[in-house]
Amino acid sequence: MPRTDSSASDPAAPAPLAAALRDLSGVGPKILEKLRRLRIERLDHLLLHLPKGYEDRTRLVPLDAVQPGQRCLVEGVVQGARVEYFRGRRLRVQLGDDSLASLELLFMRFTAFQKNQLAPGTRVRCFGEVKLWRRTLRMFHPEYELVAADEPAVAPAALTPLYPATTGLAQVSLRKLIQRALAWAEAHPVALEHPDWERLFRARGLPGFLQALRRLHVPEGEEGEPGESDSARQRLIMEELAAYLLVFDRLKHKAARQEAAPITGGEELIQALRAGLPFALTGAQDRVIAELRADLARDQPMMRLLQGDVGSGKTLVAAAAALCAVASDMQVAVMAPTELLAEQHYRCFRAWLEPMRIEVVLLSSSLGRKAKEHAKQRIRAHQARIVVGTHALIQKTVEFDRLGLLIIDEQQRFGVHQRLALRRKGESGRLRPHQLIMTATPIPRSLAMTFYGELDSSVLDELPPGRKPVATVAMSDERRSELMLRIREACLGGQQAYWVCTLIEESDVLQCEAATSSWEHLRQTLPELSIGLVHGQMKAADKEQVIRQFRDGAIQLLVATKVIEVGVDVPNASLMVIENAERLGLAQLHQLRGRVGRGARQSTCVLLYKPPLPEAARERIRIMRETTDGFEIARCDLRLRGPGQLLGARQAGEKVFRVADLTRDERLLEDVRRLVREFAQASPAAMDAVIERWLGESRELGSV
Repeated sequence: MPRTDSSASDPAAPAPLAAALRDLSGVGPKILEKLRRLRIERLDHLLLHLPKGYEDRTRLVPLDAVQPGQRCLVEGVVQGARVEYFRGRRLRVQLGDDSLASLELLFMRFTAFQKNQLAPGTRVRCFGEVKLWRRTLRMFHPEYELVAADEPAVAPAALTPLYPATTGLAQVSLRKLIQRALAWAEAHPVALEHPDWERLFRARGLPGFLQALRRLHVPEGEEGEPGESDSARQRLIMEELAAYLLVFDRLKHKAARQEAAPITGGEELIQALRAGLPFALTGAQDRVIAELRADLARDQPMMRLLQGDVGSGKTLVAAAAALCAVASDMQVAVMAPTELLAEQHYRCFRAWLEPMRIEVVLLSSSLGRKAKEHAKQRIRAHQARIVVGTHALIQKTVEFDRLGLLIIDEQQRFGVHQRLALRRKGESGRLRPHQLIMTATPIPRSLAMTFYGELDSSVLDELPPGRKPVATVAMSDERRSELMLRIREACLGGQQAYWVCTLIEESDVLQCEAATSSWEHLRQTLPELSIGLVHGQMKAADKEQVIRQFRDGAIQLLVATKVIEVGVDVPNASLMVIENAERLGLAQLHQLRGRVGRGARQSTCVLLYKPPLPEAARERIRIMRETTDGFEIARCDLRLRGPGQLLGARQAGEKVFRVADLTRDERLLEDVRRLVREFAQASPAAMDAVIERWLGESRELGSV
């Protein structure tokens, strides 16, 4: 239960939800920081941290009845514990019970606190998978809790929820915090349930907010696991979708009232750009440039989403839009999520525009102090007309003279506040800068219409002439030696190749080849080749040097992590190997594959996997082999894993929806729209609470 606050004037009144979270027993500054990593800032955010699954731990299994391969709940007394040193430290704990059988607990990673906790004589309840190792039954890294000596040996009555976790905040701790939050909420229902809102759901035969949460957090064993069609989950799905529709409806009305300085002209500069190119623009590029010019000429800020598959020429279209702004004596900010991508944009813009005497500067965190200050001075003085950078662009010390156009690439990788901070640098009175948002992750129509409705949309649906589709093959890791011969032949024949790994260092848990060890192995196996290594933990300058050597042909084979997913353009690279391809999602696989196929030579992407393949991985690899169409891959990706980060409400890698899935729940959207209309009529003042509950920084979502 929460700690009481003796200073409160009315003990019965609910505390603000952020304060209620801080006042929960066991929540101190360190726990709060860990909760923030999980997007938990308030007590209702903690309640909405829903289980990702459940385990049946409603039966205690005696130690003499456990079987290899079984995931089970056991209880016993620690009979011995010792630290061993074998390829690093590990803690070995011997557990026994009244059956006189024993079970070994093995911890490859542990703290001194854990070691002291698991002292001989301590009674422990633990859950995990039992494995047989040299005639010894073991649990590796079991989840455990200490049990009082006089506590009855009774298993939980409800299914055990499994939560998305973070370092330093284990499942047991999360469960205890959420149980305390539920107790607080049920003591203060007025803080979380609005009568008008609840009435609309009851009319649809759905449970109240707190009733739904209890069903999902504490599902009784006889009720079974709450499935996707469970009424409790349906209630929360509809409310979450309603929160998004409410905020996007507001944004549409807000956008219609904003003003911008019209940007006209630029025809001569665009013609000069065309004349300097060694190729002709595609029909799609011509069409989108015309759409952008029409938008920019209006006195309302352009808000256009530019979708284009990998290699479709988005950067060139963005350069044409930038020239229009330059012709109107305005500055342009181009923000990219990674330094590699920002540097690639900088090279392109500089090569295309500096012959026209248009100054382009780069601003990123890896620049030296003097270079940064020089760039900022050029920006402040309006001498730098095009400014390309990473999130370094939003620093307070970066001052634009007249910022008229924002170009944000892979916008879903930026947080809302980062995009808003950049937009504010171009605000002047009632005027807002124009915005072009680019993505190489095609967004399915149902998703775009629902959640990008306030944006106009353009699509580059043609690849430049001469581009050949990349041939994609799947290959078992057992054929690695055969693949080595293929790489040797290709590189000695003048081609270049990528070897992509999913980890940087070795891991005892994940069965992936690390980039560092793969690099060493490839150097030993292929000594006649020049082999480079690049990964995210390298200094930016070292990383750029390796990429430059690869681009210049000094490196024939580049071993890399997913850091090359965007921002690396080497036309001579025509072979890519993606190791442990079964571990990656469709979007990442497609982005990585897009690093080859940029020249005239036929390119190949090899998906190297470790058998046996899980069904989901088999399906992803099948899709990659059958199509190179980014839009088809996006549709399949949405079907397989949900919308994920496509909406761009969160930082990279974070899930946007907590319970909803647009592919699965699209059938609910019409009823959700009716729900929103009814709610807006019945209680418009209560809408903020619903929006804040689900979206947090919602009022600014999508408005930048």
